[in-house]
Amino acid sequence: MSTNTLLTAPTVRKPRPRPRIRSRRSSHARPTRSILLTVLTALVGIYALIPLVWLLINATKTQPDLFSSFGLWFSGDFALWDNLVGVVTYDDGVFGRWFLNTLMYVVLGAGGATLLALLGGYGLAKFNFPGKRAVFATVIGAVAVPGTALAVPTFLMFANMGLTNTPWSVIIPSLISPFGLYLMWTFAADAVPDEIMEAARIDGASEARTFFQVALPMLAPGIVTVLLFTVVATWNNYFLPLIMLRNPDWYPLTLGLNAWNQQATTAGGEAIFNLVIAGSLLTILPLIAVFLLLQRYWQSGLAAGSVKE
Repeated sequence: MSTNTLLTAPTVRKPRPRPRIRSRRSSHARPTRSILLTVLTALVGIYALIPLVWLLINATKTQPDLFSSFGLWFSGDFALWDNLVGVVTYDDGVFGRWFLNTLMYVVLGAGGATLLALLGGYGLAKFNFPGKRAVFATVIGAVAVPGTALAVPTFLMFANMGLTNTPWSVIIPSLISPFGLYLMWTFAADAVPDEIMEAARIDGASEARTFFQVALPMLAPGIVTVLLFTVVATWNNYFLPLIMLRNPDWYPLTLGLNAWNQQATTAGGEAIFNLVIAGSLLTILPLIAVFLLLQRYWQSGLAAGSVKE
C-alpha cells in the first residue's frame, strides 16, 4: 500500500438537506368563506332590518299617505317633524308621562333585577353551602318557564295584597330575572379567579371589601350584559302591565301606544296611526342608543367562558 493511499483523508458525506415543510399557519389563519353561510346571514340581516326601515319611512308620512303610498318608500310630503310634535303634544302630552313611567319601571325594576342577579350569581359561584344543587335546579327550571304563564297567578296574588293598578305591581315582578341570575352565575365562576380572592383574604380583606374592590371590577362586562337584557325586557314589557294596570296615568309606552292604536276601533274614536308609528320610533331610539354605547361591554360579557384555556 503506497504512502499516498495511507495519507488520503476519508471521504466525508455531506448531510442531505431536509425537505422543507410548508407552514400551514397561513392557511389555518384565514377563515374559510362559505357562500351559503354569507347568503343566510344576509337574509337574516334583511329580515331583522326591514321592520326598522318600514318604521323609519312611515314615520315621515301623513295619515292619508300611510294608506295611499308604498310602505317601503317615502311619500310626497315629509311630515316627520309634524308627527313627532304631534306625539309629544297629543292629549295634553300624555306620551311624556308614559315615557317617564317606562323609565321608572326600567330604573327600579331592571336595575333591581341586575343588582339581585349580581349578588346571587356571585354568591352561588364563589361560596359552597348546603342545598346549592337544589338552587341550581330551581334556577334552571325558572328559566324554562315563560313569563306569561306566571302573569295570571301573579295578578291574583297582587290583587289579594291590594297592589294592582299601582306601579309596584309592575316593578316587583320585574325584580326577578332567572336568566340574569344564571348568566351572572356562570360569568362570575370564570371571571373571578379563586386565587385572587384567597390572596385578598390572606391580606386581611373582608368579604365585602373583596367583593367591591376585587371582584366587582372583573364582573363589569357581565353586569352590563345582564343589565341590557333586563332593560330590554322591562322596556318592552306589555302583558304584565296590561293585566295589572287600569289607570292610563301609570301606563308604560307599550300600553299607551296600544291604547292610541285602539282608538280607531272604538265608536267616535280618532284614528292617529301616524302618531302611533312616530311614537313607536321614539320608543325604540333609547334602546338603540344604549346598545351602541355599551356594545363593547355586553359583547365581551356574552363571549366570556366560550374559550377554555
